[in-house]
Amino acid sequence: MDLRAELLKSIWYAFTALDVEKSGKVSKSQLKVLSHNLYTVLCIPHDPVALEEHFRDDDDGPVSSQGYMPYLNKYILDKVEEGAFVKENFDELCWTLTAKKNYKPDRNGNSIISHQDAFKLWCLFNFLSEDKYPLVMVPDEVEYLLKKICTAMNVELNSCELDDYLSQEPQGQGGLTVWQFLDMVNSGRFLRGIEQEAVSMAVEEVYQEVIEDVLKQARGPHGYLWKKGQLRRNWSERWFTLKPSVLSYYMSEERKEKKGSIVLDKHCCVEVLPDRDGKRCMFCVKTSSRTYEMSASDTRQRQEWTLAIQTAIRLQAEGKKSLHKDLKQKRREQREQREQRKAAKEEETQRLKQLQEEKERKLQELELLKEAQRQAEILLQEEEQRRRQQHEEMQRTLEIQLREAEQARASMQAEMVLKEAEAERQRKRILELEDMQERLQEALQQEVKARQDEESVRYAQARLLAEEEEKLKQLMKLKEEQEEYIIKTQREKQVLKQEMENKNKCLEEAQKQLEEVRVNRQRVDQDVMAAQRKLRQASTNVKHWNVQMNRLMHPIGPGDKRTNVSSGGFTGYQPILSRRDSSLK
Repeated sequence: MDLRAELLKSIWYAFTALDVEKSGKVSKSQLKVLSHNLYTVLCIPHDPVALEEHFRDDDDGPVSSQGYMPYLNKYILDKVEEGAFVKENFDELCWTLTAKKNYKPDRNGNSIISHQDAFKLWCLFNFLSEDKYPLVMVPDEVEYLLKKICTAMNVELNSCELDDYLSQEPQGQGGLTVWQFLDMVNSGRFLRGIEQEAVSMAVEEVYQEVIEDVLKQARGPHGYLWKKGQLRRNWSERWFTLKPSVLSYYMSEERKEKKGSIVLDKHCCVEVLPDRDGKRCMFCVKTSSRTYEMSASDTRQRQEWTLAIQTAIRLQAEGKKSLHKDLKQKRREQREQREQRKAAKEEETQRLKQLQEEKERKLQELELLKEAQRQAEILLQEEEQRRRQQHEEMQRTLEIQLREAEQARASMQAEMVLKEAEAERQRKRILELEDMQERLQEALQQEVKARQDEESVRYAQARLLAEEEEKLKQLMKLKEEQEEYIIKTQREKQVLKQEMENKNKCLEEAQKQLEEVRVNRQRVDQDVMAAQRKLRQASTNVKHWNVQMNRLMHPIGPGDKRTNVSSGGFTGYQPILSRRDSSLK
């Protein structure tokens, strides 16, 4: 977070406090007063001409935040120089404007924190809030800040109770506003049974560590060290405060009279010295121009100071101005990585869901094809059975007609045999009558009559023969029609068989597509498993390097134990990791 972004956060609170009607606009007279105060606290030369020119009363209506930004950037923020003003005075100005309107402590005096503590928590909130407007602090940062405060008081934060509170509290833009955060602290849910003085000391300690970048601060007498003078070479007791770029020392812990400072850079180093001159637990800080010798009250205090100074030197070597800004950026990157992994996992789940739906749809289509095939087979069987029954009935009818024709022919043949026998008798009789012709005329006439009868019988026989031929023709025609019907039935059977083969081919193609979908899904499952293995490996590497980094970067808190160190010229003691720094993991 650069200086401009830090200043804009506080100015945003001041601007919104002046917006009484919550319309996003502020009157020009109020903006003139605000700009004048900003000139003063930021130690910028006043430009009354530009101020009056920009906010002259030549038009009606208030000015929105977008209308105020060009003047704010050009005449104020562009002229700000880091280190030329006191940041705390600037924050107090903006806090005073916004607290009058928005901060509402308990009127009965039952608030957990004082007004000054609320200001420091407001500063901490601005530092840890997201770079989006309106400003909010995500739940992870809320838990981080509360853990820091509780650790400073040697109290453990109830994370479950905090999660319950955050789940019940309405959160805008994905986090808490500063006023919700202050109400939560004042509610006493997380600081029960703790005196206001202890809370104030913890807030002050966290404020100095995070906002003022104090890497090493201690309560009570543990902040004092003995320092050896450069000219007189005598030993003096001084109160030391360590920041990333400087180690300052004062007459007392009130830090009113500053005696000097040691500028730290990447070329500095810290070494442990043997006891001498009646002093014990000695160490020195070597700069490019001088070596500073100091003595701690005990070995644990010496170990804390040497590790803290080494951390400051490492920050200078890495080009980092603030430890907590770097840690905040890392926490933000970790949150973004978690969100990205979560989004990737959701996308993968959605893709697997789509593949599953596609598979189910293919299975449904396959079931429909199978059902259609079964219906077609049933219809084909019914049609084949119906045609077989028709063919059998027609065949039985033809057989009956054929038997009837054969019986008629047999009866006609028997009748012809009888007629032939009768004709033979008639011929014999005619012969007898011819023999008797000469004798009997009457016998001749009978013979003529018999001949006429014979002709009629012959005519009847010829007629019967014609009818028999006609019946045979009809029988042959029926037989031909039966053969044609059988051929037609076989053709239709071939067509149905061809349709069944086509449907079987479609079914085989659908089964092949289903098999391809299964293979694709197995491939996707393998990709997912590979991605999960990579994620686990990446998580393991991140945890490993976080552990290695935190061993070097943790601020040192009092009252903890250190392990023995066997290299670098130090006597081995156990490093102390303050519980307030355990949340950095």
